[in-house]
Amino acid sequence: MIKLFKIVAFLEGISLLVLFSNMLVVKQMNLDLYKSLLFPVGMAHGLLFLAYIALATMFKIEQNWDFKKYFIICIASVLPFGTFYIEKRYLAEL
Repeated sequence: MIKLFKIVAFLEGISLLVLFSNMLVVKQMNLDLYKSLLFPVGMAHGLLFLAYIALATMFKIEQNWDFKKYFIICIASVLPFGTFYIEKRYLAEL
């Protein structure tokens, strides 16, 4: 199960970066490409975000994490490169 959480954390981080690059870079280039990418990339990121939070909650209960660790792991999902840090710092010990 930890392997699944690591995969979801990695994919969630990638999807966040793709979503940001789509909105910040492609949109500024005045291409209509960002409009066609917004829904599928946003939907994928949303589903991966929900899976990440659900798995983090399951691991909080299973591993008996304290609230501070759980809070840091959840907040990292909204920061660019945050899930990559969590994967190396917190999930490597599991």
